[in-house]
Amino acid sequence: MKKIIKKYEGVIIKLETVLAVILVFISTLIMFSVKWLLVTWSELTVDEIIYHIMAPLQGTSTAMLKEYTIHCTVPAVLAALVVIGIFITYRKKKTYGYALIVSFIAAFFTTGFTVLDAWDDLDIGNYLVSQFEKSSFIDENYVNPRDVKLEFPERKRNLIYLYLESTEVTFADEDTGGAFKENVIPELTKLAMENEDFSGEDNKLNGGYSMPGSTWTMGALFAETSGLPLKISIDKNAMDSQSSFFPDIVTLGDILHKEGYTQEFLLGSVGYFGGRKLYFKSHGDYAIKDYSYWKNRHKFDPSYWVNWGFEDRKLYEYAKEELTELSGKKEPFNLTLLTVDTHFPDGYVCEICKNSFDDQYANVYNCASRQVKEFVDWCRTQDWFEDTTIVISGDHPTMDHDFCTSVPAEYERTVYTAYINSSVTPKLNKRRDYTTFDDFPTTLASMGVKIEGDRLGLGTNLFSDVETLSEKYGREFEKNELEKKSELMIRFGQIDQGAAFESKESKELKEKEKKAKEEAETKSES
Repeated sequence: MKKIIKKYEGVIIKLETVLAVILVFISTLIMFSVKWLLVTWSELTVDEIIYHIMAPLQGTSTAMLKEYTIHCTVPAVLAALVVIGIFITYRKKKTYGYALIVSFIAAFFTTGFTVLDAWDDLDIGNYLVSQFEKSSFIDENYVNPRDVKLEFPERKRNLIYLYLESTEVTFADEDTGGAFKENVIPELTKLAMENEDFSGEDNKLNGGYSMPGSTWTMGALFAETSGLPLKISIDKNAMDSQSSFFPDIVTLGDILHKEGYTQEFLLGSVGYFGGRKLYFKSHGDYAIKDYSYWKNRHKFDPSYWVNWGFEDRKLYEYAKEELTELSGKKEPFNLTLLTVDTHFPDGYVCEICKNSFDDQYANVYNCASRQVKEFVDWCRTQDWFEDTTIVISGDHPTMDHDFCTSVPAEYERTVYTAYINSSVTPKLNKRRDYTTFDDFPTTLASMGVKIEGDRLGLGTNLFSDVETLSEKYGREFEKNELEKKSELMIRFGQIDQGAAFESKESKELKEKEKKAKEEAETKSES
């Protein structure tokens, strides 16, 4: 046995050396990755991490990838090189074995302390506890749109739904309900005050609160159109390998599609990222017009790529072209836009940004505010505006780690909200306490749709006098219950089973039609 060990001693040492270098690299990468995540994302949640582990990352911002490489990958490589250098220096000395032992111990403790740090900062302990706790809150309060009578007006109104990346009420000045000394978004502030944000007689801005499961872009889009939090099971909702996205639920897109609306989803990034294309195709058969679509339409040079794709200035130009075309058709339309310039960190400075503030992110938000006003002003001049409702909403609070450091801890951060040219007015002239779930039925109501019971999903029609769940139960209680497991959401998450209300033959036929349509679209784009 000793002879065999001695014979392979050199091989064993080499394997131990390679393993030590790999472990040092991985442990260092994990340490710097966790540190970077916690510094970059001030409001990072475990739900978001889990979702993006499973969702497609195609189209991630090049600036963000560069940041990760500089702050995480490079230090890990340098650490591995240092260890390699030490091994080379001591390779023929008796202390070589000690160097190996120290490397293994260092990797072990680095990983251990990193896990403890993340455990504390991400509140993983409470998250795990919540996963073992079940709550009937969603199950008991969810109103299935299939069971609700929806009455559309004889003359159906068009819808423009504008999602503003990471845009909060917070960025307005204190006098108007924000938390900043100087108003960074004056045009948006004026739009909300002159239209509807459900602040009642209060002269301060009001907005929707982002509940658990809606604090990142895809979660926010899901919440505002389905009235549900995006709570998923890791093994049941891998967005890059599935053909559907929560098929058993009924969303805003599904409802409008059934009513004959032509629907488009415009964005300046790659639609696949985070499962956005899958969601909007699955629910409402939206035409997805993203970075790839516009590139294939030769709108810009094929090599053009800034930030997450192309800047919002181009997006608004293309939206105007689409609206002009859509308005010429007989069918009502729903044009949904998602901006991206204001994505953290620090936003993207385009050619029309002004240097009005000392902070780059403030200048980007200020520019975004002006662009929204210009777009809305243009819409007002069009013949179709009279029959069109515009909904403007932030998707979620910003994740930038330092932009809101001066905001008082007691200030309640809510996303920007404005309903423009609504066909109805609020029954209650008071400040409402609401979440982004409430946007689902409220958007339909603003289009003149009569909703039996004035509730859909977990949302309440804010134009009605019915209490929101936040008003009924209290925001903290609602938040705590949403963090727990829900049997209903688990059933909704069984995405491989297909929609329960459809026959197997019907679903197979739909899949064939969908595949044929996608192939035709691909040929058309190329």
